[in-house]
Amino acid sequence: MNRLARRALHTSQIPEDLETVTFRDAAGENPAAAGVSQETVDALWRSVQSLYRTGVHPGIQISIRHRGEHVLHRAIGHASGNGPHDPRDAVKVPMTTDTPICYFSASKAVTALLMHMLAEQGLVNLMDPVSYYCPEFGVNGKRTITVHQILSHRGGIPAIPRETPIDVLWDNDEIWRLLCAARPVEVDGAKVAYHAITGGFVLQRVLERVTGDTIEHYLDKHLRRPMGMKWFTYGITPEHLNDLASNYATGPTPRFPVSWVVNRALGGDIRTVAQVTNDPRFQEAVIPAGNLCGTAEEMSRFFQMMLNGGLWNGRRICSEITIRRAIQQFGSLQIDRTMMVPMRFSAGMMLGGNPVGLWGQNSRFAFGHVGLINKLCWADAARDISVSLLNTGIPIVGHHLPALAKFVYTVGNRFPLIPEHRRPLIAA
Repeated sequence: MNRLARRALHTSQIPEDLETVTFRDAAGENPAAAGVSQETVDALWRSVQSLYRTGVHPGIQISIRHRGEHVLHRAIGHASGNGPHDPRDAVKVPMTTDTPICYFSASKAVTALLMHMLAEQGLVNLMDPVSYYCPEFGVNGKRTITVHQILSHRGGIPAIPRETPIDVLWDNDEIWRLLCAARPVEVDGAKVAYHAITGGFVLQRVLERVTGDTIEHYLDKHLRRPMGMKWFTYGITPEHLNDLASNYATGPTPRFPVSWVVNRALGGDIRTVAQVTNDPRFQEAVIPAGNLCGTAEEMSRFFQMMLNGGLWNGRRICSEITIRRAIQQFGSLQIDRTMMVPMRFSAGMMLGGNPVGLWGQNSRFAFGHVGLINKLCWADAARDISVSLLNTGIPIVGHHLPALAKFVYTVGNRFPLIPEHRRPLIAA
């Protein structure tokens, strides 16, 4: 791609020889143990390379497990220094499989499971109103909004007021005051409207009220340490800020009506979103719906634990029934009134569908979450796979979409549906 095209499309410079920017965790890949051929591994990797060649993602990480075994664990590109508008003399930091990346909205899947674990522990009933635990939330018509409605994006408070300063995102007391003062657009839970940021703060407040602990400590105690994660924290500590991959606004500048949908869902244009997410105040904050940080392997590990019915390396993280409740569809396929696309949700997860869905063809038993449009993290119980594709670009509509769709298709094609008697129990 020549310089003029790169400038118009806001893309990174891609080398001819991709091996020069490829990091392979060869010791962490064992496709033969899962009965996966090298041909399949190569086809999956080619689909990732094709996405990278579009130039919209300066760095990419990929982690795919099948039958619990790692079949692909690699990185390509740069964590920083090779963005569309980085200076030529910028230091290019290679992307590796250990580079932490912000999951953005894929964080919601993890926060949701924490709430289901609270229910398992008898600390909350998800069908209770939020105001049962946090009475101050119940004003201005929100008294009957339940925890379950918040989890399934039916809580009626999909966005914070448009005039809200961005600094509010890292001021938990002020964001809570705004959410308590908010008037819902509805309270009966009949309509889906994606809660991009708001729901996470509500769930955080409920969790902290019933446990007497912070959400980050609860995550650390019940998920991160038991599963041996290195990163996997809300935000990142100041001493590791330089380790975190940078985010880049890439691809063609969105125009109306796409720009309207982006502003409606994210509360700002895509350039502002990129600027905010690279701000140390955002990176160090606790934003349960949008700033969990970790690697592709760690998120793949999380979804593999869910496929295992709550087990990881023989350790019980949560019960199988808790996993089932977390992935059970709630309501029918509906047009999401925030994103303006048809969606199927559980209480916390984005679900697949037949004959085609968000997670590819014949993905009825798939569940996961998207992060800022491009990060794709999911598991498919009918294929016994857990997948995490992380990247650092924030393109919305552009020339990369066929490559992104081809990746999802390739995964579904290369891991066909397995016989019912061999599927994980949660696909029953």
